[in-house]
Amino acid sequence: MNPLSYHRALSTADALSRAGDGAARLLGGGTNLVDLMRKGVERPSALVDVTALPGTIEATAEGGLLIGAAARNSAVAAHPLVRSQYPMLARAILAGASAQIRNMATVGGNLMQRTRCLYFQDAAASRCNKRIPGSGCEAEGGFNRYHAIIGTSPSCIATHPSDMCVALAALDARIHVAGAAGMRTIPLVDFHLLPGDRPDIETLLAPGDIILAVEIPPSPVARNSAYRKVRDRASYAFALVSVAAGLSVREGSVEDVRIAFGGIAPKPWRAFRAEAALRGGPATREAFEAAVIEELAGATPPPEAAFKVELARRTLVAVLTELSGSDR
Repeated sequence: MNPLSYHRALSTADALSRAGDGAARLLGGGTNLVDLMRKGVERPSALVDVTALPGTIEATAEGGLLIGAAARNSAVAAHPLVRSQYPMLARAILAGASAQIRNMATVGGNLMQRTRCLYFQDAAASRCNKRIPGSGCEAEGGFNRYHAIIGTSPSCIATHPSDMCVALAALDARIHVAGAAGMRTIPLVDFHLLPGDRPDIETLLAPGDIILAVEIPPSPVARNSAYRKVRDRASYAFALVSVAAGLSVREGSVEDVRIAFGGIAPKPWRAFRAEAALRGGPATREAFEAAVIEELAGATPPPEAAFKVELARRTLVAVLTELSGSDR
């Protein structure tokens, strides 16, 4: 048995002093961390409970939204501002897990959740470069139907599991962080890292850093937005492919667009190439198809996940067609 201490932080300063050099783990709802501890994947010597830190949800002076890291996922999804101004975010959260888990899970914990790759979670019998760098990746030659098709490396082909983060990526969200170096803000699209040769380093957080809040700026496309999740069963399943998208159309042309994919990459995948291809062009099914083909041109799917390329294409085209109000 590993010795384990527990402390409930009552302020950010208290949490920072306890987080120290990063040996401790911050505990929100525990919906991912506790599972990993039970499986022996995570072995912290200390837990710092941060659920007493701010979890408010409020409008910013600029017209955006500020969500405290301790806010429960269910509270975010139900908030009137989120439902009216950022429907893709509400729908993404409601597509994840169960109502009981959403009532426990926090926004900060959702940002930090780790992959559900079966080999990563099997600490007793499987090799995994995320757990032990240099040990190998059994998913490469094993069961890889749920794995990534883009942004991978020879070291890791695992996918990022979050639904919420896909919507936040499409919404240009920023993460407010406190640490030994002071306060800083990180764009969500940069926060999660691609695996490269160090898949064990998953975010830009430094040891001892704490996520304080997520800020969503005003968005011209957020109100006309959607989140669609394709999975093996109707509920309680992680995405094979998901799409968060917002679209603004004027006189038949794409005025602005935001797109992010889930289930296909080691991080929430912002589709910058597809967005650039669409802006200023016709809002037609043909244009949507061409844009997603360009986005996924660099896909290198493992054998059992090859179907995800076509599934991602169809899902994005369906979502954009619906948002555009056109079936052309």
